[in-house]
Amino acid sequence: MQIVTFNIRCDYGQDGANNFKYRQDLILKKIKAEQPDILCFQEVLPHVSLWLKENLEDYYLVGCGREKNLTGEETSIAYRKEKYNIVKLEIFWLSETPEIPGSRYENQSECPRTCTCIYFQEIKTGKVFRVYNTHLDHIGSEAREQGLEQILKVITKADFLGDVPVILTGDFNAFPDSKELSVLNKYPQFSDCTKSIDGTFHDFGRLNETEKIDYIIADKHFTCKKVEKWIDREGEVYLSDHYPVSAVLELL
Repeated sequence: MQIVTFNIRCDYGQDGANNFKYRQDLILKKIKAEQPDILCFQEVLPHVSLWLKENLEDYYLVGCGREKNLTGEETSIAYRKEKYNIVKLEIFWLSETPEIPGSRYENQSECPRTCTCIYFQEIKTGKVFRVYNTHLDHIGSEAREQGLEQILKVITKADFLGDVPVILTGDFNAFPDSKELSVLNKYPQFSDCTKSIDGTFHDFGRLNETEKIDYIIADKHFTCKKVEKWIDREGEVYLSDHYPVSAVLELL
């Protein structure tokens, strides 16, 4: 399968020539050319979610807003209609009270953070796997560490259908050698499929040196066949302020 993590950039009209309305054609063109099986989005505002649902005709998109009233940014997941069924869907908040919408850790920013989990069944083979998509805090290092630890504990303790293969994607807001990412060392069954990829956050080309903060992590049930960044742009218009990252994974 081809899976993509894609921070689509929150659209508040703050990006001039790279406002979302100017990137829409390029985004659609790229997705239609690649036809990935699963797209894991971050920073999806409600009107962007609606646009994705209207324009990604071959996909279903699921997710909900991170705020107390379920509005605001989503960690949405889109998947190809003809390839997968949803077996189970779960959205939880990165906090001490993950079932309370809008909850967050005390030491993070004012922004709540969510994780969207879907158990998929591949229609053709009947194989079941699960995908977790998240966006860790942009300010609190300790909150990022707690959030990632929380997700990994949820993954490893889950007993629905037994030992179901897992993929974790997202914008972690942390570098590969950071203290936050060292949490992964406690879980040797996981590997970073994007370890060969360099910087992903480029701030619409304004950074002299791009920052590697976007990841696709897979467990021992998967082999990574190919990984690349989507670096497409038209003039000064980019897909986003992050390069989306694509991985081709084989489920063993």
